[in-house]
Amino acid sequence: MALRKFNPITPGMRHKVLSKFDDLTADKPHKPLLRSIKKSGGRNSDGKMTMRYRGGGHKRRYRLIDFSRDKHMEATVLTVEYDPNRTSRICLVEYTDGEKRYIVAPQGLVPGMTIHSGKDATPNVGHAMYLSDIPLGTTIHNIELYPGKGACIARSAGSSAQLNARDGKYAIIKLPSGETRMILVTCLAVIGSVSNSEHSLQVSGKAGRSRWLGRRPRVRGVVMNPVDHPMGGGEGKSSGGHPRSRNGIPSKGYKTRNPRKNSSKYIIERRKK
Repeated sequence: MALRKFNPITPGMRHKVLSKFDDLTADKPHKPLLRSIKKSGGRNSDGKMTMRYRGGGHKRRYRLIDFSRDKHMEATVLTVEYDPNRTSRICLVEYTDGEKRYIVAPQGLVPGMTIHSGKDATPNVGHAMYLSDIPLGTTIHNIELYPGKGACIARSAGSSAQLNARDGKYAIIKLPSGETRMILVTCLAVIGSVSNSEHSLQVSGKAGRSRWLGRRPRVRGVVMNPVDHPMGGGEGKSSGGHPRSRNGIPSKGYKTRNPRKNSSKYIIERRKK
């Protein structure tokens, strides 16, 4: 995958850097795996705005992604496709029984390659294996936190974790955040790192592109009134005091995690700031 820098023929294109999309092999999604998405505009079921700065944007359709990889048989990669709902690419795979599913595309997986999951899988890119069977030091992504629930860790573009050790029924994994954590060895993980690693290098170029993505302008707390934000008010351009959230919680390094949280016993080393 490569990036494309544009000539500044308009102000919005002066700093724009986007993907060339040369890693894609199909421009139409597989229709049986599409679902409609209803826009909420940040409103809940009562019509009350619970998430600000959401709304508008281009119409999307959701692609059903197989995060559980519970079909333990060989599959062939058919296409690599764009997914508007996530930063990574997705792959359409066809299993030997004829069923087709979408998976999050790992880096280096191309059409024609075969993948496997379960006890018979080998530590090759795109194969889903149990943490008990993966060699130590392997780069992994799409990691389950609870057996059979489906992957919930290291799923975004370019992210990966590393299997460092095993201790009894737990595997010790260094997560993308820098946190080191224990996860049950009966959980599945996929070998390799997630595709589209250059996503973080892209530059939008203009505010209008944020609107296409459904993101509305965010109002700074310091320009609000005191009734709306702790940093609001004051004569002229005031600094607002110590940075804090709308609820008054300090924002620079203030710890909000409950020290008695049940999962704390599984965290060996906290993430770096």
